Amino acid sequence: MPSKYQPQILGWIGDLDKGGNYLTGADQRLLYANDNYCAFIRKTKSNQIFYSFILFLGLFSGVAALFFGIKLTVLLLSTKHKDDLHILVLLIIGLTTCGFAIYILIPELFQNIFTRRGSPIIFNRKTGKVYVNESYFFNFKVLRNPLTFFHPSKKRIKEYDWAYLQGVVVHNYSRYSLNSTILMVCKPNTYKTIDHIMLDPLRNGIGSYLVWGWVNNFMCANDLISLNDGKYKWEQETQFKKEIIKGQGWPDWMVEAFNATTHEELTNIKQKYNVEAS
Repeated sequence: MPSKYQPQILGWIGDLDKGGNYLTGADQRLLYANDNYCAFIRKTKSNQIFYSFILFLGLFSGVAALFFGIKLTVLLLSTKHKDDLHILVLLIIGLTTCGFAIYILIPELFQNIFTRRGSPIIFNRKTGKVYVNESYFFNFKVLRNPLTFFHPSKKRIKEYDWAYLQGVVVHNYSRYSLNSTILMVCKPNTYKTIDHIMLDPLRNGIGSYLVWGWVNNFMCANDLISLNDGKYKWEQETQFKKEIIKGQGWPDWMVEAFNATTHEELTNIKQKYNVEAS
């Protein structure tokens, strides 16, 4: 049975249900939680270093193969021997494949290099808002404008409504069968997807569902979770903001909105900073 969220996402395994559940393990991804909001890290430093190294090698190999492939193609075209036609066709197919691989690898490398402090995602259960501040290339896309490759540090900073975010699990087609949890941003009251947010990338088995489970329990105010499960304890909010949030380009109004307890308070914060209400 296919996903109800359309268009279908590549590698789809299953749609996830919202609501309280017994998947309560926050794992090492939970940074901080209090009675208003929680913050989950999405990239560990070890993963960033590992995948940056692998992707750099892949990109270097791809560029080298593309360079020598083009050189060989030009050489074959200059000889004009009919016997070389089949080799030329194979070269063109290889160059096209190599070019597409480079097109895919560059954004992946950028999002690992330019993801800062784990790219935390913030969930406010009092206002039902979700906040992201991440590399533009962190977004779960395949087709991109190549001109964006010239802006490697480009960011997107957005506020979303939890009500319009739906979870799905996808796999990466690798031999290790790693899964990722994606938040599908849907048009209100529809199953039409207009954006994607990476929630929990590259996890094995049941680990793929732990962050989704904890976030749902948090948003439902379920007693199955503990607000002291994270790296920073309840009373360490100042330290959390200083070490994780400060200096990362978060707008002042958004940082203040993390702790908003009502929609009215959130509206007042936006008016204070002249932010257009969503």
